[in-house]
Amino acid sequence: MSSSQHSSMGRPIEILLVEDSPSDATLTIRNLEDNKLTNRVHWVEDGDSAMAYLRQEGEYSNRNRPDIILLDLNLPGMDGREVLEAVKSDPQLHTIPVVILTTSDNEADIQAAYQMNANCYITKPVDIHQFIQVMRLINDFWLTIVKLPTLQ
Repeated sequence: MSSSQHSSMGRPIEILLVEDSPSDATLTIRNLEDNKLTNRVHWVEDGDSAMAYLRQEGEYSNRNRPDIILLDLNLPGMDGREVLEAVKSDPQLHTIPVVILTTSDNEADIQAAYQMNANCYITKPVDIHQFIQVMRLINDFWLTIVKLPTLQ
């Protein structure tokens, strides 16, 4: 088996990255796609775009539903907390795993994210080498080991 996971249908893993920092997004995408042709990363920069993507509205009308969401908390407009709450309260979206990937290590943010049913909470390291290692671990765990839910 390759180091990237396929669903039972043999299709690529669809990843929605919700990140307002272009440099963090570029680094994340580069590490998730690094020699993993079976992962497709889609990037949006704010919470409103994330919800439009997830609901397949407007410019996102023919996008595939993601298998997993990597969500920053501190976003312009609708922030990541609101996105998490909207996703986990929507019967059509609530089974999508949401990985919080943010710079905040605030205990209140961590507790609130888990109260809203985040699947995990990861604080982004400031050091680039540590960040790359965290992305590799996310890839190894969430995209290789974990069995993701099938589309509904």
